[in-house]
Amino acid sequence: MFTLRDVKCDQNVVVVKLHGEGATRRRIMDMGITKGTPVYVRKVAPLGDPVEVTVRGYELSLRKADAQMIEVQ
Repeated sequence: MFTLRDVKCDQNVVVVKLHGEGATRRRIMDMGITKGTPVYVRKVAPLGDPVEVTVRGYELSLRKADAQMIEVQ
């Protein structure tokens, strides 16, 4: 399983599946990250938290734990 947390800077990926349950999963979906959505990883902080991505035309910062729940290819 390859997650958004594992992606390096300046890479484009596509969301395959969202893991997690309940409110956390709903919050990620409300941010526009759904199955089939292209995501561009702009920056990764030195310690890996947060990850800054561009999704659906806007910039978004995700916690490492949230990025771990997003399976990509």
